[in-house]
Amino acid sequence: MSRKRGGVVALSGGIGGAKLALGLYRILPRGDLIVVANTGDDFTHLGLEISPDLDTLLYTLAGLDNPKTGWGRAAETWSFMAALEGLGGETWFRLGDRDLAIHVERTRRLHAGESLCAVTAHFCRRLGISARLLPMSDDPVRTRLLTAEGWLDFQDYFVRREAQPAVREIVYCGAAKARPQPQFLDALSDPDLRAVVVCPSNPFLSIDPILALPGVRDAIREARAPVVAVSPIVGKRALKGPTAKLLAELGFEVSARAVARHYAGLVSHFVADESDADGAFGLDLPVTFGPTVMTTIGDREALARLVLAVAEACPVPRHGGGR
Repeated sequence: MSRKRGGVVALSGGIGGAKLALGLYRILPRGDLIVVANTGDDFTHLGLEISPDLDTLLYTLAGLDNPKTGWGRAAETWSFMAALEGLGGETWFRLGDRDLAIHVERTRRLHAGESLCAVTAHFCRRLGISARLLPMSDDPVRTRLLTAEGWLDFQDYFVRREAQPAVREIVYCGAAKARPQPQFLDALSDPDLRAVVVCPSNPFLSIDPILALPGVRDAIREARAPVVAVSPIVGKRALKGPTAKLLAELGFEVSARAVARHYAGLVSHFVADESDADGAFGLDLPVTFGPTVMTTIGDREALARLVLAVAEACPVPRHGGGR
């Protein structure tokens, strides 16, 4: 008996997650995709409210992303940064001339009393995005890392210090009191939900901040849909970002298996790259192997189809904790 096809909820960080989110967006019917974005990376810089993962997803889904960097806008220019440098201002976090517009408008609207969710929905409408892109919460959550150099805010660690300091601990300040986005929880409780997809984003820096919000783990476990996670590790390395480095520094093996173990008890199926098929995962968790490296648009769509096929083949949970 085939499962009724409802919407798909995808949990995502920035570059890697945005690739799969785009694949899902391109193959799903209009309006069937909800992308929940990590906002633990958000910060205030030069008086502007910056939401890096939300912006990467906005630009990617709108077809405005920079294919060379994976972040920022295509055909970007840098006159603002050059002028700021000439004045002796802070230039370690680069804001392009086109990119600057979204930060200025977001800041204006937030300071006028709009919620981050409402501002993001407005941007989606203006950019012609039919998917619902939701910040994980309208309340501030800030990722901080205890490193060999002491506590660092996320952007200080990731951008200013280029993820070089060794990490000993990660905390999500404000998460315990933050309210998950209501639309996110409503989508998880939809009886016709087709799948929950954990995109191949950094599990510690992009997905765990979402899961740290009160009630989110329980809501995912209780969802009447399969939960499929995709590994960001391919052949013992991360294609982008410090995932492999963090795994090693936090005492885990650098492997897709370690990521699967991290999500065990939450997800119902795991997708790893075909290059990792020769290793035994040794977990009570079904694993599907396939091509997960997303170089082209076709790669993104193919992985999205694989993930949805895996979800379609999974048994429907009787109720939340039945995985």
